Amino acid sequence: MVALSVVSPLFVQQVQGEEMAQKEFSDVVIPEFPLQVKFAGEVVDLDRLDMYERFDRELTTLCYMHSSTSLAIKRANRYFPIMAPILKEEGIPSDFLYLAVIESTLNPRAVSPAKAMGIWQIMPRTGREYGLEVNDDIDERCHVEKSTRAACRYLKEAYAKYGSWTTVAASYNAGMGRISSELKKQLADHSFDLWLNEETSRYVFRILAMKEIFSSPAKYGYKLKTRQLYQPIRYTEIRVDTTIENLALFAQEHGVSYAQLKEANPWLRARTMPDKSRRVYYIKIPQKEDLYYTKRKFTAYRKEWVIDKK
Repeated sequence: MVALSVVSPLFVQQVQGEEMAQKEFSDVVIPEFPLQVKFAGEVVDLDRLDMYERFDRELTTLCYMHSSTSLAIKRANRYFPIMAPILKEEGIPSDFLYLAVIESTLNPRAVSPAKAMGIWQIMPRTGREYGLEVNDDIDERCHVEKSTRAACRYLKEAYAKYGSWTTVAASYNAGMGRISSELKKQLADHSFDLWLNEETSRYVFRILAMKEIFSSPAKYGYKLKTRQLYQPIRYTEIRVDTTIENLALFAQEHGVSYAQLKEANPWLRARTMPDKSRRVYYIKIPQKEDLYYTKRKFTAYRKEWVIDKK
């Protein structure tokens, strides 16, 4: 007896689909990078074996974390114009913007499992130490401008201790106490030479890699157009020095929804804003035309971020 083999149409479709997928499968591109990069004016030599491989790991990872990295570039167009002038005024190198990118992907509402919060991922106690109001009703760790000022105060204090901005960056992750202790115990002069836990060991290199991508996103596969960036939002600021019993009503009275008010002021944590001490706050009301992408033309904060160069 001769057995006849019957091939189902479904099987043929599956095979054809697999062949097509193989043809369309894109090559894995391994990013090239220089053997020397800079951070805050400090030259970081990547020729040393461990330095090269640590940087390579972070750059490769970020190049293939497409959603997070592209989102960071988009958000930077909105938040860098707010944060950069504050860093300049406080005497902090602009490269620390990339520290904020690594901390939170520039999300003012970001919360870590350890309860760090905001664009700069500040812990509650640290926030209070550096002048922020942190309670159930108001949490200024989520206030972009005020949290940036607080972060600058920490960075200046750390620089006064270490005299190295890259070591300052490492201390932002591990804490000054830990870095100082390990420098002493390991007889080292710089954080790059320390044996640390994996998170801190990778931290500064992740910042360096993110800066490298931001310097030329298209080179690393991120080909964005100006209209794909998140536009800066202009606000009217309302001075308030008394309790607001109903923030939804306050929003309505100022021509925006409660959701739009909370989006513009993420530091307002509750539905009311108690103010028994008569402290002065400034609540942002977004300009109507800035709530729509078709209403306003804007440019890229940095031309190298986009491929249309508008």
